[in-house]
Amino acid sequence: MYDFDELAAFADVMTTASLTLSAQKLGLAKSTLSRRISQLVARLGQPLLRRQANRMIPTEAGLLFHNYCTELLAMAVHSQEALAELREEICGKVTLEVHGALARGWMASVADAFLTRHPKVELSLHTRESPPTNMHSNSVHIWLGATHECGLNQERLGHLSRGLYANPGYLTNAGCPQHPSELAAHAWINLLDSASSGLLLHHTHHDDFLFNAPHSRFRVDLTVLQIDAIAYGQGIGLLPHWVVEKREQHHPGDLVRCLPGWEPAPLPITMLYAYGHHSRRVNALLEFLREQVPAAWQARHSTANAD
Repeated sequence: MYDFDELAAFADVMTTASLTLSAQKLGLAKSTLSRRISQLVARLGQPLLRRQANRMIPTEAGLLFHNYCTELLAMAVHSQEALAELREEICGKVTLEVHGALARGWMASVADAFLTRHPKVELSLHTRESPPTNMHSNSVHIWLGATHECGLNQERLGHLSRGLYANPGYLTNAGCPQHPSELAAHAWINLLDSASSGLLLHHTHHDDFLFNAPHSRFRVDLTVLQIDAIAYGQGIGLLPHWVVEKREQHHPGDLVRCLPGWEPAPLPITMLYAYGHHSRRVNALLEFLREQVPAAWQARHSTANAD
C-alpha cells in the first residue's frame, strides 16, 4: 500500500519543515522529493503539508498520519534487522559512546578497524564526559572513572593511573612544587570539579596527603580542553599517564610530570551495555572492543597495586 521512499520523504520534511533541507539531507533533487510527497498525498487522498511563509507545516491529516508513518518506517528497519539475523549477517546500525579522554588516542583507530572488519555495519560514535544512566539495546559505552548501579552490565576493561602535569614554561615561572602541600599556591586546572571534594594522593615512601584543590579560574568540562589548558601553561592538573604519553607522541615536551611518585587511585575503565540478548552487530562490537584493549591498561594497574 505504501512506498517507503515516499514515507521517508514525508517524515524528513516533518523534521526539517523544508523541502530544500530535506532534499540535501536525503541526497535527492528537490523535484524528486516533492514528487514523492505528491505521490503519497495522492495515495491517501488528503493533503499532508502546506506552506506557511518559508516553512512546510503539517495539516491535521499530516499530524495524524505522521505517527503511523514513523511506526511503519521503524517496523521496516526492525524487519530488515530480523532478516539479517536469520542470514547470520553482521549489518545494521550500532552506537558507541566513549569517554572523552579515550577518544583521541585510542578510539579513532579502533572505530576505523571495526568498520573495516564489518563493512555492512553503520557506526555512530559519540564522546561524553558523564556516565550513562540508560542505553538502548544497540548501544555500547566505554567509561573512564567510577560507576554506579544504573541497570546496565558493567565489564571492567582495565585501569589508568594518573599523575600531576604542567607545561615546562609554567613551572619555570611559577616554580616546581616539591610536596603536595605546595600545590595550593599554584593555578589548578580542574575537570568538572573532580577534585573539589579532596584528592587523596598516595606515595610509596610517605604518608598519604589529602589535597584540597584551590579555586580554579579556569574550569573545563572536556578532557581535551583540560589537557590543552595544561599544555598551554595555564596551571597544574591531574591527567592519566597513558593519555599524556599518547599526546606526547605528537606534541613532545608540552607536558612534564610534577611530584613524581604522588598519585591518586587509578581510574577504572568500564564497558557498559544492556543486559539480555544482543544483535550480532552488538556482539561483534563487544568482542572487537575486548580485543582492542591496550596492554598498558592492565599493566599500569598491576604496577600501582604492587607499589
